[in-house]
Amino acid sequence: MTSCGLGENPGVTTPNTAPTFELTPLIHQAIAQAGGWIGFDRFMAMALYEPGLGYYTNALQKFGAMPSSGSDFVTAPGMSPLFGQTLAVQVREALDATGTDEVWEFGAGTGALALQLLDSLGDVVNRYTIIDLSGRLRARQADNLLKHAGKVRWLDTWPDAIEGVVVGNEVLDAMPVQLLQRTQGVWHERGVVSAGEGFAWQDRLTDLRPPVDIEGEHDYLTEIHPQAEAFITSLAERLLAGKGGAAFFLDYGFPEGEYFHPQRHMGTVMCHQLHQADANPLVAVGQKDITSHVNFTGVALAAQNAGLHVLGYASQAWFLLNLGLAERMAEASLAERSQAQRLVHEHEMGELFKVIGLTTSGDWFAQGFDRGDRSHRL
Repeated sequence: MTSCGLGENPGVTTPNTAPTFELTPLIHQAIAQAGGWIGFDRFMAMALYEPGLGYYTNALQKFGAMPSSGSDFVTAPGMSPLFGQTLAVQVREALDATGTDEVWEFGAGTGALALQLLDSLGDVVNRYTIIDLSGRLRARQADNLLKHAGKVRWLDTWPDAIEGVVVGNEVLDAMPVQLLQRTQGVWHERGVVSAGEGFAWQDRLTDLRPPVDIEGEHDYLTEIHPQAEAFITSLAERLLAGKGGAAFFLDYGFPEGEYFHPQRHMGTVMCHQLHQADANPLVAVGQKDITSHVNFTGVALAAQNAGLHVLGYASQAWFLLNLGLAERMAEASLAERSQAQRLVHEHEMGELFKVIGLTTSGDWFAQGFDRGDRSHRL
C-alpha cells in the first residue's frame, strides 16, 4: 500500500460505471446546496456511506484475497484464521477481567473475524453484537455466521449503554477526515468542487490546525480526525454507562509525533481498488475504498478525556506474538504458516498496523501488551 498523493491536483474526473454514475449527481447537488464547495470529510462520507450507492453500502465486491474475485483488498481475518483465534485470547482475558459475556464488533466486513472469535470463545460469549452500516455486508455476515445465529444480533444505531469487549479491525481508518493544506505558510482546508461532470480540489482559508506545529516552511498536506475521535468519545460514554468493558482497535497508523512528521508532507489518504493503491479519491467515486491512517495519539486522548484507561499500544506483530501466534503457527501447515507470517512481518502488516487497548477499569493487565508496549510514545 502506498500513500495517496493528494498533493497533486488531479483535476476533473469522468464517471464511467453505475455506482459512480448514480452517486455523482448526488454529490454535485450537495456541493451546489453548500454554495459550491464541501469539505473532503463530507465528500468522503458520501463516497463511502451514501445509502445504497456509497462504497460500503453498494453491491460491489470488496473483500477477497485476489483481484480476480473482483475484490479490492484483504484484511487480516481473510488472510489467516489464526488472526481471530489469537485475538480471541485477548478477548477472553478482557471478558473475564471486566466480568462481561458479550462481544461487540464495529464494521464486521464479511463476518470472518466474528466467526473466528465465536468458534474460539465458545460458551464464554453469550451474545455477539455487530454494528455495521452496510445492509449488503450484513447479509453476507449472516450467511457466514449461520451456525452461531442464536448468539449474533445486528444493530443499526448505538445503544444507550455497552457492556463487554469491543473489537474493531480496520474501522477507524475508514472514518471521514478533514484535509489541511499549508501553502506558503498559510493553512487552508482542502475541499471538493464540481468541475464539469467530475470533481476537483479547491483550498479555502481556515482557522483549523493540526494538533501539533509542523516544523519547516514547506508546503504540507495532512489530516485531522474529528469523526474518529468523536466515535471514541461516544464509545467511552456508553461503556461507562454500562457495567464496563474494554475495546481493542487494530489499524494502520502512527502516534502523533510520527503522524505529523515534517517529511510526511503528502498526507496519508489511501484509495484501494482491485488490490491496487490509487492516488485519486475523486475518480471512480463509490467504486473504491478511501482510507486514512489513524492518529493513535488522538484516539488515546479522546478515550482518556472521556474517562477510559489505555491498556496499551503496540505493533500488531508484538500484540499477536504476545498472545501466542508463534505457537499456533508452529502447529499449522506450511501454507497456513506462510499466510500467517504476513500478519507479523515488518514489511507486511506487522509494523504498520498497531493495536490500542482501552478499558473502563485500569486495574488489570492485558496480555497483548506484555512486550513491545509503546504507550509512552503516544
